[in-house]
Amino acid sequence: MLKHGILGLLNYGSMSGYEIMQVFRDSLSYFWSAQTSQIYRELQTLKKSGFVTDEPVKGSGGDKKIFTITDAGRAELINWLCSEDGFSTRSGLLMLTFFRGELPAEENIKFFTRLKESALRFGGGLGTPVQKSDFYSAVIDAPEKALYWRMTVEYGIMYTAMLCEWCDKCIAILEGKEK
Repeated sequence: MLKHGILGLLNYGSMSGYEIMQVFRDSLSYFWSAQTSQIYRELQTLKKSGFVTDEPVKGSGGDKKIFTITDAGRAELINWLCSEDGFSTRSGLLMLTFFRGELPAEENIKFFTRLKESALRFGGGLGTPVQKSDFYSAVIDAPEKALYWRMTVEYGIMYTAMLCEWCDKCIAILEGKEK
């Protein structure tokens, strides 16, 4: 899905690899992780596939490449958007939870406590994506697209609340306070 994330960003406008990484960090990283090296590697794969082109540009900080989505890249993005790839029921967290009976209850209580703490740290930063989406909607001159960015942030907020509630319930079950 990283390739589709990059294509989606380039669909808003041409960018250097560094700019893609910045925008990725400010938006997509709230629900998809990628290292800088992965993004640059994926850009080369997208170029070989004909989904993007690059143009060298001389700048004050040195030479850089500006990547642009092609018609084939836009078609790939649209095909992916029309697919049901996001409907997967796969969850590493639930697979991990399913087999936690192999560990002592105390260790699992610590696990759910750490998971909740992590969710709360993540949820505390969800105000930032709203501000970033407002900024980027002005930059791309398409404020109607920012509605979908906001929907993603709302999902994050609701998911964080649900995850915290679920962790509390799991801990209560393990502590014998709920059957």
